[in-house]
Order: sequence, then C-alpha cells, then structure tokens
Amino acid sequence: MNQDSDSSDQPTGQDPLQLLKTLQLLWTMKEMKKLQEEIRRGFAGLEDPLAGLLDILEGSSDWKGKGHSLGYCITTELQLWIKEHPAAQQSGIKLSNLQARVIRILAQCPTNLLDPLISIYQLHTADRNCLLEHVTHLYHKGSYKEAAVLSIRLKLQPDQDVEKMCTPLLLQDKTNLVEDYVREYPELQSKLLQMLDTWCEPGFNIRDITRKYQGLSRYKPDKFNRKMLSKLVFRLLDLFSVDPALCPNVVNQRHLKTLHYLFYKRFVEKTMTQENWIDHIQSTVGTNQWLQGHLIQLLLRYCDWNAAARWAQRCGLPKEMLPDEVADELQKLQIQDRVEETVKRDNHDESKKKDYYQLPIPRANIHFLQTWEETLQCWEKVLRPGQVVGIDMEWKPSFGMVGKPRVSLLQIAVKDEVFLLDLPKLLEQAETEDEKEKLPHFIQMLYSDAAITKLGYGMSGDLSSLTATWSALKDTDKQVRGVVDLLKVDKQLQKSSTDWKKDSWKVDALSPEQSCGDRGFRQPEKGLSLLVQHVLGKPLDKTEQLSNWEKRPLREEQILYAASDAYCLLEVYEKLSKDPASFGLTSDLTESLVGKPSIKPRAKKQLNKQEVPSPSGQQCQGPAKETSCSPAPISPKQFSVVCDNMLQGLGRYLRCLGVDVCMLENEDDHRKAAEIARQEGRVILTSGLPYQTLQSQVGEGRCFSVNSSEKAREQALQVLKHFNVQVSRADIFSRCQVCNCDKYLKVSRERMRQLVEGSRQARGHSSPGCPVGRKEEPSWSCNATVPACDTARPGDAPRREQLERPEQCEAAAALEEGTVLQVAAIPPGVLDKAELTDFYCCTCCGKVFWEGSHFGRVVSQFQDVLVPGRDEQSIYELS
Repeated sequence: MNQDSDSSDQPTGQDPLQLLKTLQLLWTMKEMKKLQEEIRRGFAGLEDPLAGLLDILEGSSDWKGKGHSLGYCITTELQLWIKEHPAAQQSGIKLSNLQARVIRILAQCPTNLLDPLISIYQLHTADRNCLLEHVTHLYHKGSYKEAAVLSIRLKLQPDQDVEKMCTPLLLQDKTNLVEDYVREYPELQSKLLQMLDTWCEPGFNIRDITRKYQGLSRYKPDKFNRKMLSKLVFRLLDLFSVDPALCPNVVNQRHLKTLHYLFYKRFVEKTMTQENWIDHIQSTVGTNQWLQGHLIQLLLRYCDWNAAARWAQRCGLPKEMLPDEVADELQKLQIQDRVEETVKRDNHDESKKKDYYQLPIPRANIHFLQTWEETLQCWEKVLRPGQVVGIDMEWKPSFGMVGKPRVSLLQIAVKDEVFLLDLPKLLEQAETEDEKEKLPHFIQMLYSDAAITKLGYGMSGDLSSLTATWSALKDTDKQVRGVVDLLKVDKQLQKSSTDWKKDSWKVDALSPEQSCGDRGFRQPEKGLSLLVQHVLGKPLDKTEQLSNWEKRPLREEQILYAASDAYCLLEVYEKLSKDPASFGLTSDLTESLVGKPSIKPRAKKQLNKQEVPSPSGQQCQGPAKETSCSPAPISPKQFSVVCDNMLQGLGRYLRCLGVDVCMLENEDDHRKAAEIARQEGRVILTSGLPYQTLQSQVGEGRCFSVNSSEKAREQALQVLKHFNVQVSRADIFSRCQVCNCDKYLKVSRERMRQLVEGSRQARGHSSPGCPVGRKEEPSWSCNATVPACDTARPGDAPRREQLERPEQCEAAAALEEGTVLQVAAIPPGVLDKAELTDFYCCTCCGKVFWEGSHFGRVVSQFQDVLVPGRDEQSIYELS
C-alpha cells in the first residue's frame, strides 16, 4: 500500500501549456522577479525542457511582437538555465526533430529571438540543406530582410547568391544589412561590388533591376540611382579595403567628375597653373580611351580645335575617335618654339614678384633632402631648445577617390633656412627596421618637445595625414607640446578686423591673355594666403597648391611654393608677437602666441580641428585653451543642428533623441546648410569635402564633420559626445520624427476611436468636389493656437485640448489651423489594446503616436550616453 502510494507521488513532468498560463498571469501583473523564478522552476519540472519551450511558443502568440515580449523573456531565461544545467541538452535524432520544429518557427520569429533559439537548439549543427531551403522559402514569400538576417545568424552566405539576396535589400534602402551580409566574406564583398559596378555601366537601365521588385515595402526607387550607387560603391571599397580596379565603371565616372573639376579650376576659376593642370589631366585619364574621348570633348567646349588636337596627339588617339575638325587640325600641328614659352614664363615670374609674397632667403638655403645622410643636418638644426619652427606638408590631391592622402613632402622652416623632406624617397631607402624608425622618431621628438615652438596652419589636419602615411606616428597627436596653430589666430583676426574681408576681394591688374587658361583675374584670397596678406602685405601665390606632389623631379615652382608655405609662418608669427595690439589681438591671445601651448584634437576621427560651442554660443578660443576648455553639458532642447543631405540617417537619430534637426533635401546644395545655420543659429553637421567649404561660412565651432564611414548610430554618438549633449529618457521621442515639431495634442482612446470611424465615414461619402481633409471644412476640429504640450514630451502635457464635432460638414479630422490628423493610418487592432489609454497627435504634420516597444530599443542603443532624468515610460510608435 505504502509502496503504491510512493509510486503515485513520483513527478511525471509538468504540462508546458499549464506553465504558460501561469507565466502569462505573472507577465500581465508585471511581477518580473516572480516570473523569472517561475520560469526556472517550471522548466526544471518539465520532462523535456527544450521540447517544452517549443510547445509554449507554438501555443502562444506572446513571442511574435517586436521588442521585449513574454516569449523573449522565457527563451532567454531558458538559455541561462541550460548553461547551468548542461544535462538538459539533447543530441542525435531527438535534437534533429527539435531542430526541424524550430526551423518552422523561425519564419515568424522576431530578430531578438534568433540568437537564443539558434544557441539553445544548436542550429549551426543542423542539416545545412534544410536551413537553406527554409531561407529560400522566406525569400520567395517576400520576406527578404528576414531571409538575410537568418542567413547571417546561421552563416549561410557562402552557399547563397549574393546578387539574389542583396538586390531587394538595396531597393529597400537596407544597405546596413547588406554590409553585415558580406562583412566576413571577402569573396562576397568583391562579388557585391562587381554587381553594383555593372549597374553603373553607361546605358544600363536601373529599372530592369527594379521592375520585378516593385511590390516591396519601403521601396525607394528615387534613392536608387547612379549617384547613390556611386557613393555606396566608394564607401564599400573603403570599408572593406577592396582594390578600386574591381569597379571600373564607378571609378571612370569619378575620374570624369575629376576632369570636369580640373577644367573648372583652370578655365573658370583660373586658379591652377598650366603645369599643374597638365600633370593632373595626365594622371586622371592615363591610357583610358573612354576618359580621353571625354577630355577631347571638354577641350572643344573650353578651348579650341588646336588644343584638342594637341591632346589627341599626346594621348595617341586614333583619328576615327576624333571629330572631323580635330582630325584635320591634328594633321597641321607643328611644334611650338620653346624659347617663346620661356620668355613668356619669365615675364609672368616678374609679375608675380610684384603681387605675391616672396621668400626673403636665397635659393641656396632651400634644401631638398632625399637621403638619410642629408636629413641629419636638418635634425641637428631643428632640435634645438628655444627654436621656432614653421611646419607644413604637401600631398597629391585625391579628388574624392578612396583612401586618405599620404604626405609626399614635409617642409620644416627655421630662421634663414628651409628643409624639404622627400618622404616617399626616404621611405624607399629605409631597408632595415632601425632606419624605418629614424624619421618617425625625429618627428615625434620635434612635436613632443615643449621647448621648441612649432607653427602650423590647421595642424590637426596635417597630423592626421601624417598618421595615414606612417602608422608609427598614430599617437603623435596625444604627445604634441609647444604648438601654435595660426589657423586659430587667423579666426581671431577675422573677428577683430573690419577691413579683413574687404582686403580679400581685391582684384589684381594682370592683363588677360588670349590663350585658353591663362590667368586674367585673381580669385579672393582665403586661408593662409589671406592671413599672410593681412599681416605681411602680400598674399601667397597658391597656384602650385594642387600640384602632383608625388611626381619627381619636383619643378622649381613647386620647390619655391613649398618653402614659402612653411617660411611665411615664421614671419607672420614674428610680426604678430612684436605688435599684437595693432592687429586687434587680446592680451590672452598674446600670451598664447609667446608661450608654448599644446594641442590635442578632440574628435578622434576628425581630419580638421573643430571648436566646441558652449550653450551660450561662445567657443574655446586660442591655442592655449585647447586642452583645458571643454563644453558645458547641454540638453537636446538647447542643441539645434542642420544636417547635410548626406546625413539624413544621422538627422533622424538625433531627432529621435530630442534634438532640433533641420535636414536638407537630396536635391539641395550643400551651401544651403550655411545659410540656414546663419539664419537660425544652428550647428552644421556634414561630412567629407563639403566641410572645408561650410566651416569657413559660419562662426567658429558651428560646423562639425562626422565620419562618413560610420553608421548613423555611431555618428549620433560622436556628435553627442563632442558637443556634450546630455540625453535623458524623457528626451527620447520628444519630437516628431517626421516634421521635427515638439508640440502634441493628447487624445483619449475612445475619442480617437470616434475620430477613426468618422474619418472612414468621411472617406466613404467624399466626392471630387469635397476632398478628404480639406482645410476649409474640418469636421473634427480643435483650437490648437495654444499647444497641447508646452514641453517637448507629449506625456508631460498638463493640459489637453477638447475635440468637438460641428454638424455642418463631414471631412477628415483636422485642427482648426488646417493640420489634418492622420488617424486613418492607425493599423487595425491598435485601438483594441487595453494598455493604450491615450494617443498623441503632432500639431504640425498630424502624425499619430502611441505607447509602444520602440522606446526600449532606442534606450538600449543609447544606454551609454543616457543621463538620469525624468523616467517617463511613454513612447510613441509611428503610425
């Protein structure tokens, strides 16, 4: 009897569905601690915990939603429990059967459940053909994103067609997912880039690719064009360090843009010498006949048949590729007399001496150093305590191609002498490791010695280029001491001198010559040239600035230009130090000039020095204050920006965090950002080459360049940290992500239900003469002249406007001022959720928001930078 009784008391395994009911009750009551305890206790009581989890998931829909769900809680808790109880793991036929069940569930599985399920059921060991078949099934269903995400998690990419998998993702603007898909597979990276390059072939019709995918959600055909493809290809080439030769079409298009730019510099702006222009044209077109053909067309547009014929002869183009007039001219060409050219150049040089800054030292004191023995005399003269040294660097212009510039020439000027270090030649001669370390060691000693005053103009940008040239110098910027950056002094002078801008717009009296490309007027001076003009009386001649500095031997004009760029720093510094008051410099700035302050670039990945504005609008100014001055913390409400059209993803992230963001449209010119910034007091956020143009058009510290290779989230973190923007949970979604408005109308669920029903009835009765949502006839209106929310957060609103329904008209729900509430966009079922008591309508664009799970995802993404604040749990899901 006792024996029978004992036998009946043995546990036979708890029912998983009964356990699910218990867990659902605790989840509803939000008893999270008890829920976790019950999950562990329940799984310990199951006969087969792994099969039990599948029973729970198959018997419930609580796990299918995005974000933090009951299913996610149960699955992750089981994952932890299994680590503590490895005996619960299965193998063999049992595991295979469980894996088959899991694969069926994955079709409905949210992204956050993939990794736990893959780990628990060891899906990496499952039959690969079965996994591939399931992914193919998802793909044919149109679940392209889900198919790609699952492939990445299970590492199935090597067995898949990269073009087939990535094309629909690209059409939906999911480039980040495409990057993740090929990230670990160089072969797939190459195939992807080759595919994108074929889409950029002349005459290729993108619609041939897009036509069969037009039913996609979030399909963005306007963004999928050659310009976007070209930018994407170059970003991927840089990201994955792939040889650009793999993408000839995109590279040719970029080279063609370079040709147009060179013609603009030479014949429109007239700021490039003929020698430099010829060097760059030759380097750009090379032996590419397609580019050479475009070169001939541009020459015909800007010059004449003779010039086009001479280049056709230089390139060796066959006559059948040339227009008839050019072919005829090619037959008549004769070599011009070199003597005439020499006389012409001498006359031009004499004119230069009258109009431009001239080196005050003899040519013999300019030393071009190409051997290690020659550099020793330079080191001995430069590394002397109390020395004042002017430093500059030159590199070949990249014209937007992949990669960072590598320094070709390092100029070091001391009193009465200039040393030009031929870095490529010195690197080539360094055979042993000891020799390779000599020059970096010298440069580090120079920059770190506080007893030597180093002068530069935009020093942090030069150091970044130097680091790209020599990896051994990567930490040099952290050890810099005794530097005076005259770029900062330049900005102070611009503020203090009322005649500064007037002086820069003087036009010289050089008489225009008839031959194409000769200099007929002088462009406004800028940068270092303008500083030299203001302090020393004459500007620098910058016509050699865009030289090909990698080509050897350097021309005499290049050598003189390089020496002048470094030596003029000494003379500018000396004159400013002797009489700072006459230039309107303050006493504090005088101390920073005479002293030996250090610099340290704040933004780790910035190529150019950028000042941080304080909440009051003032910046940390002067070299001496660079390391000690940091911006005071500000809230997102105090921070307003304008995002360049390359950074719309960044703009959406910042707007999501409560920052006042104005975003340029795709067709807007970059310069519009400067206009908006000046009018509205915003900070410009941009990237790449536009930074150089924009930062000179706004106040100091009002332009910031983000790293274009980073994803939007990392860019947002970079901006927040640089400007010390303190984000709290209450700031998240305090602005409408669509229109940037921070005023909301709070509407109860029942009233929103009435609005939705009324809107549907209005649509049903509308006629061509009475459009839905017509401003003149709102039927559901409210007085929104006083916003429903005086603070940024909808949930913080202490007051609520009342909606009333006039009887005279049936139209869409609208505010009195005409804003149509987009109530019809609310998905079915949302109004039936008991936990949703209120909805929030943007008073500007009419978008409707409600409490959802998106808040948790944003909090998790920016957890590292959130600060304590109002712990508001309301969140607003876009309709």
